[in-house]
Amino acid sequence: MRLRPVDAPRERPAPTGYTGVDARGRSVQVRFSRPSVVIAVKPGCDGCREFLDSSPTILGLDVHVVAEREDPAWALAATSVVVSPELWRDLQILSAPYFVLVDPLATCVVGEGSVFSLSQVLDEVARQLED
Repeated sequence: MRLRPVDAPRERPAPTGYTGVDARGRSVQVRFSRPSVVIAVKPGCDGCREFLDSSPTILGLDVHVVAEREDPAWALAATSVVVSPELWRDLQILSAPYFVLVDPLATCVVGEGSVFSLSQVLDEVARQLED
């Protein structure tokens, strides 16, 4: 038996996109055009550091790093962080770091879970894409 720290995806619809604000205070509007990974981060989260200190790439998919609320640390991140409490609500994100794999063609969540590293997200997304 293999223990997994990642949750089975809860069946639910996913939005086709989201709006938010970037670290410079600019309005951002995103439309999911292909399978995409949303990585949720929050202020003061040690486990989120790896996702903020690099520009994550995950199997050639679009990656969106999203926070529920503003924080001055987002301006120092190596990757673009968008503040979008609506996306957190729409994807039912309850904690961070957390990832959600969205399939915009089926408009549903196909994978999700609490994670601790970028390599773990890569493994889980690869597994979800195989299923």
